[in-house]
Formats: sequence, C-alpha cells, structure tokens
Amino acid sequence: MSKRRRIELRRERVRLAKLGKHKKLKKPDYEDRLPKLQQKLLAIQQAYYASGERAVILFEGWDASGKGGVIRRMAQTLDPRGFRVWPIAAPKEHDLERHYLLRFWELLPPRGTIAVFDRSWYSRVLIERVVGPASEAEWKRAYDEINEFERMLLDDGMRIVKLFLHITPQEQLERFRERLTDPHQRWKLSPEDFRNRDFRAEYEAAVEEMAARTSTRGAPWHLIAANDKRFARVECFKIATERLSKGIDLAPQPLDDEILDAALDVFGSDFDIDAEA
Repeated sequence: MSKRRRIELRRERVRLAKLGKHKKLKKPDYEDRLPKLQQKLLAIQQAYYASGERAVILFEGWDASGKGGVIRRMAQTLDPRGFRVWPIAAPKEHDLERHYLLRFWELLPPRGTIAVFDRSWYSRVLIERVVGPASEAEWKRAYDEINEFERMLLDDGMRIVKLFLHITPQEQLERFRERLTDPHQRWKLSPEDFRNRDFRAEYEAAVEEMAARTSTRGAPWHLIAANDKRFARVECFKIATERLSKGIDLAPQPLDDEILDAALDVFGSDFDIDAEA
C-alpha cells in the first residue's frame, strides 16, 4: 500500500499575457529534434509495457492552439495497443446526472499503457465555468475535487503530464482563416469556436486560476507559448518525455527465455542473435 500523498500546491501565479515571447524553431532544428523525442517516447512506452507503469497526458489550450498536431505526432510513433487518445467533448445528458469525474475514471489507462486526453476533467473549471453548464458553486469546489482526484491517481502509481497550449488572439484568428480556406480542415471549426472568442477575458482568468490552484508538485501545469507550431510540438514532447522517463530504465528489454527457446527450435541451436543484429 502506497503512503498517502499530501497535496502540495506550487502556488505559481502565471499571467498568460506575461508568459514570455513566443519562440520560433527553425525547420532544420525541428526536423532534427522531433524524431529523437519521438523515439524516446517509444522507448518509454516499451519500458512501461514491461514495468507496468502507466501515464496520462492532458492537453488543454485555446481553440486551434495545436493540440491535435502534437497528439498526431505522438500517435505516429507509438504502438496503438498501448496508447489511447480520448477526445473529450461536452458532457452528454446522462453525464450531467452523475458526478462529472465519473466519465474520466472509466477512461483511465490500464497498467503498462499511456492515455492522452484531448481536453479533460479541467473542462469543469474552464469552458463549463465560462459558458456552463457548471454553476458557480460547482466549478468553485472543483479545484479541490480535481486535486484530490489526481492525488489518488498519483498514489496509485499513475504519472500525470498537464500541458496548456497558449496562442494569442491574432494567431488564433489567422488559424481560423486557414481552416476556413482549406477543405480538409474545415471540419475542425464549429460555431462555438467563434463564439468563445467573445469570452477571451473570462477564459484567461479561468486558465490562470486553474494553473494557480491545481498545479501541484506531483502534477504541475506546463503553459506553453504556442504561436509557433514547431516550437510547441517539440516543447510538449520534451516535457512529456522528461516527466515520463524519470526513474525509468529505457534500455531495451532482455529477450524472454521462452521466446529464445522457441526461436532456437526453428532456427537451430547455432543461431546467434547478436551476430544477426
């Protein structure tokens, strides 16, 4: 039985307007760094499969901030048998009749695997706070509920990575324009994307309070300046691989004796695995 973990807030108040200059990453640097990080993430997945570790990676951010682009590049590399992506939409009618965390309990990854949430339980203190359906009393108590929920996950051995992609209003509008003019991207837009721009100030206040009240030592928030897609993708991979690999042996797993015996029966006792490699 693991020792009960005390919730320890980091108490770092981050202002989105002061997040820092949006850095840019040149294409050659991006093409050099991203594949290496993808391979490291694959090594982490293989190590988790052997050790029984498990993790969730949460993505929050503005509409069109690039969450999907990062997630696609994670999925490109990983074995789908041990990797699951959950796109989280607005709660359905039956979800509203139950505690909002229930639908997320049922999506948590089994041991040895990694799950990605494209939006998450933080909707309660973000979109549900700003435009509903959460009442003020419900979203105000959700900070403590979420911290306790994540504490239980951490105590159970779950690793949690929380990423928020921040883009400026001008950059968001330009990305909306690009999607409108691309027939293959239009499906990503909805009327709510445009409506939500009217609530930018309210969303910023919600994001800043979320980061201040739910960034804990065990599960801190990482706010990423994401105007440059290449920089944001590499930064997300860097943070995720650093946190998920901490204390993990990423060396390839030794060959199972039963597999070796079966192989020698087929290839012959003089088969030299090291020579073949």
